Amino acid sequence: METLAVHGGKKVRDTAFDKPNRYGAEELAELKEALEQGTLFHWHGQKVKKFQSMLAEMLDVPYCTATSSGTASLHTALGAMGIGIGDEVITSPITDMGTVIGILFQNAIPVFADLDMRTYTLDPASVEEKITERTKAIILVHQAGNPGHLDEILAIGKRHNIYVIEDCAQAWMAQYKGQYVGSLGDMGGFSLNEFKHISAGDGGAVVTRNPELAETARIFADKYADRVTGNREAPYLGPNYRMTELQGAVAVAQLRKVHAICERRTIIGDSINAGIQDLPGMLPPRVPEGGTSVYWHYMFRVDEAALGTTRDQFAAALAAEGIPCQAGYKDKCIYEYPLFTNQSIYPNSPFPLKSMELEIDYTYGAGMCPQAEAVLASSVVIPCKEFYSDQDVQDIIAAIGKVATYYHQHPVGI
Repeated sequence: METLAVHGGKKVRDTAFDKPNRYGAEELAELKEALEQGTLFHWHGQKVKKFQSMLAEMLDVPYCTATSSGTASLHTALGAMGIGIGDEVITSPITDMGTVIGILFQNAIPVFADLDMRTYTLDPASVEEKITERTKAIILVHQAGNPGHLDEILAIGKRHNIYVIEDCAQAWMAQYKGQYVGSLGDMGGFSLNEFKHISAGDGGAVVTRNPELAETARIFADKYADRVTGNREAPYLGPNYRMTELQGAVAVAQLRKVHAICERRTIIGDSINAGIQDLPGMLPPRVPEGGTSVYWHYMFRVDEAALGTTRDQFAAALAAEGIPCQAGYKDKCIYEYPLFTNQSIYPNSPFPLKSMELEIDYTYGAGMCPQAEAVLASSVVIPCKEFYSDQDVQDIIAAIGKVATYYHQHPVGI
């Protein structure tokens, strides 16, 4: 039995993983063309329009509106749907604030459903339990690049006449039964944040097959200004979520790379799944039947009793073997953040979480979604990058195997 590196043994890997520049000549060429247009305003230029048409064609949807961020894309979807004061929107407790910001800015109420502990996406049974007469939409987060249980969630939406929005920020080009995520729900939101599969530094897009939602999304994201008709007299409050031509230029170049990036990540993640599935105490992510994950990162769980050590000890030992990793994805579920537990959405008001007029008083805290909390408490995250070589992948598998086998044979106090 090899001695673990954390105990003074030889590391599985003693060199750092490569980190090449994701931007290059293609982006520079598109940026040059954007600057030579003489305008960086999306309505007068061609780059944002090109990005919108390219993404719509890739996803096989008729409508795409570019936005300034992934957060903006989800808010735009909610605005297009008319989500408003006191409405409830069901979503995931393990997500970024970007998923819930739009809900709160519409003065609607985030309702958190529990998760499937192996896919990390919404548990349809929990979603069904959370529906009330106030429920107007579900935001299905395709967590870590793994498609959610779309058949079941879409059926719930249809049965209760509520919208389904797909949060695809971490799931560019993930597929479900032959279709790309984002194209199956009523609307899909994407992110071009620096840390996503493809990036323009920031930026996003919202897509749909519904012409009415598409029209409202377009003007909502532009302060409710209709630049087609020329009507600038806003009927409602709307944000300014316009994408610039500079973002659009980089996004065009990145879109040309997205298939290769995501296909490689699928190979890497699936390979790690296969390589660790029979190891003691290892719980690799489960991809829904008919789905294809694009592994924004590789997140797996540890069964501490079967493994023979704690999740934290395992992660520390894995890192000592030369594999970058962290214990857990987030410290806590989003409903444990102060703005929820303190009902402090606004500095001077608990609205919309508490309102005597609306007869609502929503409280949040630990214990709301026990399965999601168990996922966070037992998960280990390893970066998954398309530039990893086959040897890099084998080193990851070998290191996980070395640590898991050691602790299984030499258990320590849990």
